[in-house]
Amino acid sequence: MKFSIGDKILLKQTDEEGMVTNIISADMYEVEVNGTIFPVHKDDIDHPYLKWFTQKKKTTTPSTLPEQLPLEKKSLKTQRLTQGIYLSFLPVYKQDIFEEVVDYFKIYLINEMACSIQLDYKVALLNTTIFQHKAKLTSFADLYLHNISLEEMNDQPRFHWKFSDAADFSLKEETGVLKIKPQKLFEQLQDLQQKNVPTFQYLLVSDFIIKPKEHATTKIKHSPLPAIQLKSTKGYQPDELPRTELDLHIEQLTSDIKNLTNTDIVNIQLHTLNRYLSLAVFHKLPRMVIIHGLGKGKLKEEVHKILKQIPEVKRFSNEWMGKYGFGATEVVFEY
Repeated sequence: MKFSIGDKILLKQTDEEGMVTNIISADMYEVEVNGTIFPVHKDDIDHPYLKWFTQKKKTTTPSTLPEQLPLEKKSLKTQRLTQGIYLSFLPVYKQDIFEEVVDYFKIYLINEMACSIQLDYKVALLNTTIFQHKAKLTSFADLYLHNISLEEMNDQPRFHWKFSDAADFSLKEETGVLKIKPQKLFEQLQDLQQKNVPTFQYLLVSDFIIKPKEHATTKIKHSPLPAIQLKSTKGYQPDELPRTELDLHIEQLTSDIKNLTNTDIVNIQLHTLNRYLSLAVFHKLPRMVIIHGLGKGKLKEEVHKILKQIPEVKRFSNEWMGKYGFGATEVVFEY
């Protein structure tokens, strides 16, 4: 098990908690416990989150009903997830004398999209694949994948995924990796108890987009661009299809980057945003994801200013999404 400077630790022999202050070698760490700093071997320390889980007093009487797959599926569906593909974690508890503690997690894949998907999924732990599965999952269905113990989750496995539309090969394949830190896992379990819900999910894919054409890249000459203005969608007859996912990174918009000033880049990005927002409204698109990245947040601010001026935009939010982190804004339209 690996540790970084600043990580909280638990001394196995004394059950005392402390913090890593220095890394001496691959097998030795310097830790601080109750104001005392001393070296320890990695086998003598552990993450404290497992202890926190087991010390959590039960607040409800554990269920004595036998496991039934239809009941588990119903509990997953009642959370009314929005469109997308999710990885869902269902903690399974065991009775430890007078306490209820997490034993392991059941992992599900949930397809809340209107299309069937082809999936390639695997879990790697310490550079070793511990589970792998390829299958086809129908629309608005969920698939039980495997179990994973609490101890394995504490070692931060990597969940690799690859999805594609099973019927439309013109859409781009989506891939990614999910990794959950022990502290984040602990927070998720606490959140489940507070909200009294059975599972927590991570959004992996919100939608599939059309594959870009290799010859479609347009070179833009170095010249000043006028200030951005919103176009009216009345009488607008575009021959270009809308996008449910719009990437505003400049390298996705033009190949002629080295001669552009910062002002040129922002104007190109906002002109592109304006065009595809007009297309989205014209085609009555229900939702859209705008990828603006993190950076200093200036592009995000400009994007949000434009969205506030469009009557058809019901709401927009810049919250964490599995595929984009905090680097994208989700837009919901209303007509």
